Amino acid sequence: MKRKLYSNRSIILIVFICFWASISIAQIKLSSWNIQHMGKSKNDERIAYMADLLKDFDVVALQEVVAGPGGSKAVARLADKLNRKGAKWDYTISNPTQSSPYGSERYAYLWKTSTIQIIGKAWLDQNFVNEIEREPFLMRIQYKGEVVTLVSFHAVPKGKQPETEIKYFKQYPKLYPDDQLIFLGDFNVPTSHSVFNPLKKMNYLPVMAQQKTSLRTKCIQNDCLASSYDHIFLNPEIIQVLDCGVLHFYLDFNDLKEARRISDHIPVWFEVDF
Repeated sequence: MKRKLYSNRSIILIVFICFWASISIAQIKLSSWNIQHMGKSKNDERIAYMADLLKDFDVVALQEVVAGPGGSKAVARLADKLNRKGAKWDYTISNPTQSSPYGSERYAYLWKTSTIQIIGKAWLDQNFVNEIEREPFLMRIQYKGEVVTLVSFHAVPKGKQPETEIKYFKQYPKLYPDDQLIFLGDFNVPTSHSVFNPLKKMNYLPVMAQQKTSLRTKCIQNDCLASSYDHIFLNPEIIQVLDCGVLHFYLDFNDLKEARRISDHIPVWFEVDF
């Protein structure tokens, strides 16, 4: 199967901060993916496909890992497959989020140990545990002596008003004043939503805007993507984005029903220098 990688570039900084840098040395590539029920339903063939899709990244953030033991086992199987692709990978999995019984999930991070060093342990943030259904999962990573903090998040569905959760993210730069934050995950609202305005005023800008990332159940005139839900926000004055894009993995499959057995979202990715 031929991998298809699509990039989205613009010269307008406030809309897109993804741009080409005039250097020839690659830095680090990160991906975020809502993997949809990452657990027992992911058989060996699907796990192997995911590993092949993700093997070229240095760090991967996963959302929607099943809260039960099947979720942890599926992430471990993915790490094992990645370790067979020519690089050594490690991973960490969160405890189940402190959510309602049917809303609780886990998060996971996977990374190449030759490139990335982890500072301390990843943790589920407890600052707004009563206000946010699935509290974010944070991890500090170090690359060439520089440290950034990833904030992985999976919001409640659109019908449950995810903006009532996202509004608390404006507090995070104050809560973690010494951290260079990167917010990433499935927010279930587009980057144009006013709930992101406080972050934008603090110069946390979207790496991509208006990029659809959720899969339809059926393609409409060759348009297979439904909504712009999966995002990356960071401060471009501190973290330089060299390239970014999405992985249209569904093009590898005969139909969307088959592709959705992998996930109903496509991965977003970005390449950075500090």
